[in-house]
Amino acid sequence: MGEHYFTKKPKSRPRFGIVRTRLRGLDFEFLTASGVFSYKKIDSGTRLLIESAVLPEKGVALDLGCGYGPIGIAAAKTRPGLHVYMTDTNARAIKLALENVRRNDVTNITVIEGDLYDPVSGFVFDAIVTNPPITAGIKKVVAPLIYGAAKHLREGGSLQLVVRTNKGCQNLIELLEEVFECWEVVDRKGGYRVLKASR
Repeated sequence: MGEHYFTKKPKSRPRFGIVRTRLRGLDFEFLTASGVFSYKKIDSGTRLLIESAVLPEKGVALDLGCGYGPIGIAAAKTRPGLHVYMTDTNARAIKLALENVRRNDVTNITVIEGDLYDPVSGFVFDAIVTNPPITAGIKKVVAPLIYGAAKHLREGGSLQLVVRTNKGCQNLIELLEEVFECWEVVDRKGGYRVLKASR
C-alpha cells in the first residue's frame, strides 16, 4: 500500500519539483516533493480557498495541515500584519514549508510539526484555514479538526475550509452546524465549495 500525504514520516524517496504560480495577485515559487499533497501543482480546491479566504489585516492565523505551504505563505505575504502558524503531521511537508517560507521571503510565519492542534495547544486564532484531508476519514481526522477549531478561535474568529461539493460536503456541513452557530458558503467553483464558520 502506498504512502498517503498525511503519513507522518514518508519513507519513499522524494521526487522534487518546482511550482511557480500567482496567488492573491502576487507571484510565488514553491519547492515540492512526492509524498506531499498535490505536489505537481496547486490543486483547484486549495487555489479557490487561497483566493477567497477572508483574512484579518492583523492578529494570528493558523494554516492547519499546511503541506508545502501555499495557503499559509500566501496569507502571510498578503497580510504582513498577520502572524501565520503553519502545522502539518508530515515531516517532509514541514521541511518543504520551511524552505518555501525562506524562498518566498516571508518573515511573519512560524512552522511547527505535529498532529492537528497538538503543536498549538493553548493558542487561539483569529482565523483557521485548511484544506482538510477528507480521505483520512471524516470521523478520524476531520471531526476532531472542526471540534478543535471552536476551542482555538477567538470570539469572532472563523474556520475556513474547502471541500468537494460531491465528496464529504454534506458531512462537513452537519459537523459545522453541530459546533458553530453560523456558517456560510464563501465561494464555489469547479466542484468545490469554500465554507466559513464563525465563532
